[in-house]
Amino acid sequence: MPISDLKPELNLEHRLIPFETSPLPKGPWLVFAPHADDETYGMAGSLLKATEEGIQTHLVVVTDGALGGSKEGLVDVRHREVQAAARILGIESVDTWQEPDRGLALSDELVNRIAHKIGEVKAACVFFPGPLELHPDHRNTALLVWAAVQKLSSEGLAVNAYSYEIGVQNPVNIFIDITAQRPRKEQAMTIYASQNDENNYEELVLSLDKGRTFTLPAGVSHAEGFYLYSKEELATSLKEVTHNIIELYF
Repeated sequence: MPISDLKPELNLEHRLIPFETSPLPKGPWLVFAPHADDETYGMAGSLLKATEEGIQTHLVVVTDGALGGSKEGLVDVRHREVQAAARILGIESVDTWQEPDRGLALSDELVNRIAHKIGEVKAACVFFPGPLELHPDHRNTALLVWAAVQKLSSEGLAVNAYSYEIGVQNPVNIFIDITAQRPRKEQAMTIYASQNDENNYEELVLSLDKGRTFTLPAGVSHAEGFYLYSKEELATSLKEVTHNIIELYF
């Protein structure tokens, strides 16, 4: 292809990533975590901030986390850890659904269960892992929640859908400043000893939060990234939306 046929200008940075932080979305919130710890690693700072601002938050842990290490009685250990973390974060209710770790798949039963839970807590905003997460349970949780949100939309109930980052950078169009909440996020992460013994997750998470300040004002030491999906995006597939976001880079 001749150079002259190439697109003359790429999108500028502000089309790809925010240059300022945003206020918290309205509540109640309902967070879907594939495993006990994902809610804390991914968005503890925002959950703490929500509690400070009087926003009601709820959590569903989708799998039993049985494959997340070799500790004896791991499922029970992780259940106790998430309850302790939820108390620090101010989460009002925690459901542990005990689906098999690394066994998540799309099913009408799970989609209906998710949709019912969204309606039960009257969630204004739902949160699920970003589509570029590496663990298959993370991506399957995203697909399940996406399908539930679409089901509710077809029934006339609209909710705001956000994806959040856990282990890697994902598409984001919102940053929440967690500078003031960072010390308590660190405290909450220490609760997950069963997982922190497996890897240096605390350090990795804080590095991700620090790296997300690259385009933000100097006073923001740490930030959590989210993607708020538009009504038009929610009418299509998560795969298509993700491809369209990546296409913006070219």
